[in-house]
Amino acid sequence: MKLKGNIVDIQTRRIFKGEISIEDGIIKDVVEKDCEENHYILPGFIDAHIHIESSMLVPSEFAKIAVKHGTVATVSDPHEIANVLGVEGVKFMIENGKQTPFKFNFGAPSCVPATNFESAGAIIDSEDIKMLMANPDIKYLAEMMNYPGVIYDDAEVLKKIEWAKHYNKPIDGHAPGLRGDDLTKYMSAGISTDHECFTYEEGLEKLQKGMKVIIREGSAAKNFEALVGLLDEYYENMMFCSDDKHPDDLLLGHINQLCARAVAKGNDVFKVLQVACVNPVNHYNLDVGLLHVGDSADCTVVGDLKDFKTHQTYINGELVYDNGISKLKPLAFENLNNFNTNSKEVSDFRLESTDDAEALEANKIRVIECLGGELITNQLTEEATIVEGNLVSNTDTDILKVAVVNRYKDEKPAIAFIKNFGLKEGAIASSVAHDSHNIIVVGVSDEAICKAVNLIIENKGGICAVSDSEEQIVSLPVAGIMSDKDAETVGKQYADLDQMAKQLGSKLNAPYMSLSFMALLVIPSLKLSDKGLFDGNSFQFTSLFAN
Repeated sequence: MKLKGNIVDIQTRRIFKGEISIEDGIIKDVVEKDCEENHYILPGFIDAHIHIESSMLVPSEFAKIAVKHGTVATVSDPHEIANVLGVEGVKFMIENGKQTPFKFNFGAPSCVPATNFESAGAIIDSEDIKMLMANPDIKYLAEMMNYPGVIYDDAEVLKKIEWAKHYNKPIDGHAPGLRGDDLTKYMSAGISTDHECFTYEEGLEKLQKGMKVIIREGSAAKNFEALVGLLDEYYENMMFCSDDKHPDDLLLGHINQLCARAVAKGNDVFKVLQVACVNPVNHYNLDVGLLHVGDSADCTVVGDLKDFKTHQTYINGELVYDNGISKLKPLAFENLNNFNTNSKEVSDFRLESTDDAEALEANKIRVIECLGGELITNQLTEEATIVEGNLVSNTDTDILKVAVVNRYKDEKPAIAFIKNFGLKEGAIASSVAHDSHNIIVVGVSDEAICKAVNLIIENKGGICAVSDSEEQIVSLPVAGIMSDKDAETVGKQYADLDQMAKQLGSKLNAPYMSLSFMALLVIPSLKLSDKGLFDGNSFQFTSLFAN
């Protein structure tokens, strides 16, 4: 097979008319010669850090859509399913992904559970990491979210890191806002990347200290604008990622969108493509070709180097996408799950105002401030609204009740309050709640909250919206976090649900993605786990009532 067109050689910084000869999936020759074709042939795009589960698709269905955007590989952390099903979940992702030509590169989840302050469905300890690291299908130690454990020499955390070093595999970081001496200590453990930078200054410090910074632009966390200014000088040590990409967004684009945006800002196209295509291969030692003789034929054909609209995608020389049609076929798989809680009563979501009489006298409570487009939150002190001894939502001030329900066993829900969801009616809920994937819900009344939670429980997983007259759910029967349907179906269902949430009053760009991170304790400032309200700065539980 031969491909003809404008060949983009990123590493020599040349574009030339030519012909690529491919035999048995390998590039046998690259010849510079004139041809009529005016499209551009370049190495395939790579998402350098993603949780496939957040697309709500199993790997084989994710691949069908990703190749439409020229993506040939991902560096994938199966952390989400691991929190539900442990090592069994990791193996499910690997085996399902292996049945497609798409190049999934899975890591060993380093923090399952993410903290000891929440209830997960499984534990992956250092002995499990030892076993996973020995597996050639595991390419790296996935994001070390327990940065306090690294800084303060937690023995179990350090054992996990040592097993990665023993097998000479990279160690990914996760350290939002970490600076100064603490950052130096964190890096000295061998941690080489971070995708959590949310300011230019933070990214600059990490790059200057030798860390590789991954620019993240997902459905909820959007750090491209803050960090892209670093690309011109530091392109050799940067990568692109989505981290978490919901299905409706994935249908529209992937890493190709970041390339287009970076070039539009005046960045040199070769630097942008090195970030998008080359650096992940070199850092993670991926088996992904870069258009050189002897490489596997992994490439994309695009119309231009401005919009990066994909015409064709090849993996190992196989045409997997051709002008609007994905060639990847659906696969059969088993719906694994772990959902063991019974339906709830409205009274379960009542929050008695007499819990702390002294604090109640001041009538002040701590409130989570959700920030659109960010995973971090602020902590506010606001006046409580009390009706017949029950602390309730107040739609006038947009301070709404939020709850987290343990989905692995029957426990009393944890309850707090949150600002900026904007709901005027009903409730929205999800069993996609990073990282333990308990049920998280926000609503205008206890009745609506209970109704939404029970809809999730009945379906053994999903995301939903309820009003007085309507209820919608995207069912997620695979581990309670992924669908067994194709991307187009899930994407449409999700878009409809997103629209319903906004009709209920939400002003957030991605209300369900934002909701899913309100239980993520390892990102400051104030979050809620199934065990209670948590201060991510002091890394301990805190009282709802502000003395």
